[in-house]
Amino acid sequence: MTSFQKLFELAVRNIGSEELLEASLPRAKSAAQLETIGDDRYLSMMTRCIFRAGFVWRVIDNKWPGFEAAFAQFNPLAVAHFSDERLEELAQDTAIVRNFTKIVAVRHNAVLVLDRQCSDGSFASFIAQWPPDDIVGLWLELKKRGCRLGGNSGPMMLRSMGKDTFLMTKDVTDALINHGFIDKFSINSQRDLHLVQGVFNHLSQQSGRSLAEVSRILALTV
Repeated sequence: MTSFQKLFELAVRNIGSEELLEASLPRAKSAAQLETIGDDRYLSMMTRCIFRAGFVWRVIDNKWPGFEAAFAQFNPLAVAHFSDERLEELAQDTAIVRNFTKIVAVRHNAVLVLDRQCSDGSFASFIAQWPPDDIVGLWLELKKRGCRLGGNSGPMMLRSMGKDTFLMTKDVTDALINHGFIDKFSINSQRDLHLVQGVFNHLSQQSGRSLAEVSRILALTV
């Protein structure tokens, strides 16, 4: 297996300089910072990542003001009480992308947010307090309790909000295989997920860097 120092040097060579590499690295927020974010923003980003999946991101981002208006600024209590008729109306709303199954998922995930408010005080607190050394456990919890948050949608939401997480993009997967850390990977295999968590924990401890930084450095070695 390749040492972190070798990975870092390869990433620097590929991007052009150590300064450019450092500037490109994602910065995770602290637990305290994550807890200050409103639960409506978590539901908003959850929804954005779900609608982006399998679609042109630019189209979703350009329509986002329409999404905010259509879903009551993502107030979890309001969205959780959207009637079936309201969801059907949204499926005809040209201000958003009219994918009915994804529209229904927003209401389901609003209920998830409310459930975590009851159990943890806020959805933000639930996310903030989850330990990074078991981030795949959080991925699995979001997939199990939420709707359409499997694959990279849940992890992308977490990264976008500032939660320290790695991403299993094709570049990261290829890097882990090419450098001898794993033989194969399936996002649907809990065994593979926990094995990769161990690899990232090791590289994070070895380097003193966050999971998000290690993830980007790995991607840049490809």
